[in-house]
Amino acid sequence: MPEQVRVRFAPSPTGYLHVGGARTALFNWLFARHAGGKFILRIEDTDAARNTDAAMQAIYDGMRWLGLDWDEGPIIGGEHGPYLQSERGAIYERHAEKLRASGHVYTDENGALRFRLPRKLVVMDDLVCGRIEVDRSKSQNRDGSPEADMTIRRADGGWIFHFVNVVDDIEMKITHVIRGEDHLSNTPKHLELFEALGAPPPRYAHIPLILNKDGTKMSKRDQGAAVGAYIEGGYVPEAVRNFLCLLGWSPKDDREIMPISEVIERFDPAQINRKAAQFDLEKCDWINQQTILQMPLEALAVQVEPWLKKAGVNFGTRADMLPVLALVRERLKKLSDGPAWMDYFFTEDFPFDAEAVAKVTAKPGALDHLRALAAAYTGLGEWTAAALETSLKSAATVAGVKVGEFVHPARLAATGRSVGASLYHTLEVLGRDRVLARFERALAKLAA
Repeated sequence: MPEQVRVRFAPSPTGYLHVGGARTALFNWLFARHAGGKFILRIEDTDAARNTDAAMQAIYDGMRWLGLDWDEGPIIGGEHGPYLQSERGAIYERHAEKLRASGHVYTDENGALRFRLPRKLVVMDDLVCGRIEVDRSKSQNRDGSPEADMTIRRADGGWIFHFVNVVDDIEMKITHVIRGEDHLSNTPKHLELFEALGAPPPRYAHIPLILNKDGTKMSKRDQGAAVGAYIEGGYVPEAVRNFLCLLGWSPKDDREIMPISEVIERFDPAQINRKAAQFDLEKCDWINQQTILQMPLEALAVQVEPWLKKAGVNFGTRADMLPVLALVRERLKKLSDGPAWMDYFFTEDFPFDAEAVAKVTAKPGALDHLRALAAAYTGLGEWTAAALETSLKSAATVAGVKVGEFVHPARLAATGRSVGASLYHTLEVLGRDRVLARFERALAKLAA
């Protein structure tokens, strides 16, 4: 029976969760779900001076927001814990003692524990990069001097990344390591440690770097780099997750919007592109808007609701919100746009846009047209978008003017602005009494 796939995401809590880390977590999560395996979250917090509780929380919040649930890790536990490296000191001591007993490590004159480099050929069979050979006997520092034996614990007792990373992968029975291409130079060192510890290494898959549109490597300071910015900016988590899927992987059929269930079904690390991925925030914005358009209305309402509450929009119940959301969803590029396009449906005390007022009232007879429309709507039998449209066009014909001469003052009176969703559907949703009251209010205000 083949072994169960076990993969991990191992971030350091020294800053916010960025898209590069989130994509790494996503690819590991996708592979685990595809293979029916386990996805482990491990926090590499050995750098006590740089770790922060806020960064730790940002990792948890970002992953939960993206829907990347972990099977083992902090908060939920598991049989291979603890999952914070700061709590695994005894485990590292045990493995260091094993290396000491076998002669693979020694303590140097400064008190640091060093691993004796085997200095031989290392062969890697990477799932993305293919076969790679590194002659470690010729490894040099940047100045051309021979590479020194690797420190695995500093003189102050602090453990070095390479060692604890390998020990944790052994202890947590990791079968595959999917990580950024920037780690490719670390892998030969890790393979040497696996061999010295007498443990089979996992299969490695080094995924391509994420580049800006100008070809430069994406940094933490670049726009769109922080996952938290998407959360705060009103993005739909499914859309951002969809966008991240395409940074280095594609379904090979040019589709860009896919349900996550299908991505899971089709995901294979061997199909990850070797070429660097280009980050395009405009594409993410497009995917976000398309996701909003395609989401079931109830699901969209759940995600828009917090933004309405945050803006103080008293929308009543979700059932009250649904017809309005159905009407304006084409206007929403982000969830945070909800209040601006929906607030005037739920209050009679909305402002009139000054520019819209000036534009509408500059037209001769605008208020007369609004009065005529109010009279026509007062006696309207059926209050539907179709009936409202027919009535307005008839009133315009009687007045001998173009339809727009009635549409613009009607929209201003009903919404306080010059642009919005379909006017006739807006009036239908508002209802007869509210529309006529708004016309009356506008006439009083604009005629003053």
